[in-house]
Amino acid sequence: MILNLEGVEALIFDLDGTLIDSMGVWKKIDEDFLLKRDILIPGGYKDAVAALSFVEAARYTKDYFSLNDSTDAIIREWMDMARHEYANSIPLKPGAAEFLEALRKRGIKLGIATGSSELLYEAVLRRHNIRDYFQAICSTDGGSRGKSFPDVFLRAAGILSARPEACLVFEDIPEAARAAGKAGMKLVGVLDRFSRGRWKELEELSIAVIKDYREISIPRLGMVNPE
Repeated sequence: MILNLEGVEALIFDLDGTLIDSMGVWKKIDEDFLLKRDILIPGGYKDAVAALSFVEAARYTKDYFSLNDSTDAIIREWMDMARHEYANSIPLKPGAAEFLEALRKRGIKLGIATGSSELLYEAVLRRHNIRDYFQAICSTDGGSRGKSFPDVFLRAAGILSARPEACLVFEDIPEAARAAGKAGMKLVGVLDRFSRGRWKELEELSIAVIKDYREISIPRLGMVNPE
């Protein structure tokens, strides 16, 4: 894929499943959390919570399974299960670091629009030494509307002083991709293996799709992965 940056003022990235290979961790967290309560993950649950904020996902989980746990208790348990993985083991997607460095050298403004909490995204970005690449990091954590709404993308664009129509979003979840489109932004779909069943849906919403960042070349900067 040749990425033409003419007229692009900013790139906005989702985090989980897009910049970092973390969806397997969340699958295990969901399974362990529910198995602890003798519940098997039903079909459709993963897709239902994919674009929700942490608070929305906790409320949905509490109501859907009629749990006695409070919303706050569910969030704390999820965070306790995730914290170690984000700080120590979750890798970047292949070629992501090189791609971000190429964009930084080009002077392109970079932002993140995520459903993850600050505790998690700060841990994983700093571990991979890419935190300072991003001039805007916006999260739906803390009660704001989830990523099926355009709010978080528009907030990131505002911080970056970029027009929405001049922003390019990288996303792996169709609901969030639609929200970015509602914000007037163009989309590059990232085909994560944990959302394989929804690849066609994501492709239909995107100007292009990739499986990893080594597939991208930038004119006048050459291949991101020169090998």
